[in-house]
Amino acid sequence: MTLADWLDGYDERDWQTAGPDAGPVRFALVGLGWWTTDVAMPAIANSAFCETTVLVSSSTEKAERVAAGTDIEHALTYEQYHDGAATDAYDAVYVGTPNALHLEYAETAAAYGKAILTEKPIEATVERGRQMVDAAAEADVQLMTGYRMQVEPAVRRARKLIASGFVGDPVQASGSNTQSLLSIIPDTDQWRLDPDLTGYGTTVMDIGIYPINTARYLLDRDPVEASARMRSTQEAFADVPDEHATFTLTFEGDVPLVTTTSQNAQSDSRLTITGTEGLVELRPAFHGTATLRVARGEMEAEITSGFDEHRETRDLFDYFADRLLTGGSVGPDGRQGLHDLRTIRAIHEAAEGDEAVEIPASEA
Repeated sequence: MTLADWLDGYDERDWQTAGPDAGPVRFALVGLGWWTTDVAMPAIANSAFCETTVLVSSSTEKAERVAAGTDIEHALTYEQYHDGAATDAYDAVYVGTPNALHLEYAETAAAYGKAILTEKPIEATVERGRQMVDAAAEADVQLMTGYRMQVEPAVRRARKLIASGFVGDPVQASGSNTQSLLSIIPDTDQWRLDPDLTGYGTTVMDIGIYPINTARYLLDRDPVEASARMRSTQEAFADVPDEHATFTLTFEGDVPLVTTTSQNAQSDSRLTITGTEGLVELRPAFHGTATLRVARGEMEAEITSGFDEHRETRDLFDYFADRLLTGGSVGPDGRQGLHDLRTIRAIHEAAEGDEAVEIPASEA
């Protein structure tokens, strides 16, 4: 078999099941931070199946300021949202608040029968994440965790290659995701450095989650054990334990994932899956335009998807809307987000206790 045989027949929107005239799904965007205004709103504006109809923020003035110059008619405060204002104007809710505030807005959405797309991680702790999953299940509404890598064409192609046997039997995985948080957001009082808002820590929760969940997706198996080391040395990171973190996850089938991640380092993102016959490598993987390199024996190729965070987020919203419009179930649902929280909790426990920690598949 040639490399072309392995790579042929790929559709970048292979997940789409709705027809071109379906929709739109109307979204209320809760939390108007920079990711919502600079990435999510433009992504929805460029999407095939979505539109923004409601903005929810700390004040009417802020929501109206963000809505200015758009066709968005409803600008609500958080209190008005909880009280049920404009519920006829939206079908689904996107929650883009700090981690520890996801639950309250998701529970309100569930109470009004609205589908929920929440940013990752799903919440700040396993216990609160479980409450969100339970609330969605009791209300019988869809809950999706916003893992945009699962709609990234390069990542989806890598998953299919692994499933078809391109790498042989997976033997090991390695990942890295680093950035300079304070260069991106030069504010030492930001919520990602506040343990009351971020949850178990800053680095693994915010960017270490990318190699964790993407490796789960590529390998189609879950981590069962964690070991880790972490440290914080700079004053800005004094309240969180993981300015820098290194962890090893053992996946089902005894496949290890070794990952380095930092909020205070040169930007780098990559993920490699190595098997008995070949490998797939994403570099850059999680930020910028994803590039896939594949190798098997003497065969080697490099594929750039052309997708960046904006196009990935566009397809994330369209994927969710596609499932709502056709009655399909979402892939990265709330239970998947909850298991990632169990994994992150285990990583922190392993670092604190300096010993390996088992990761339960589920909890009562």
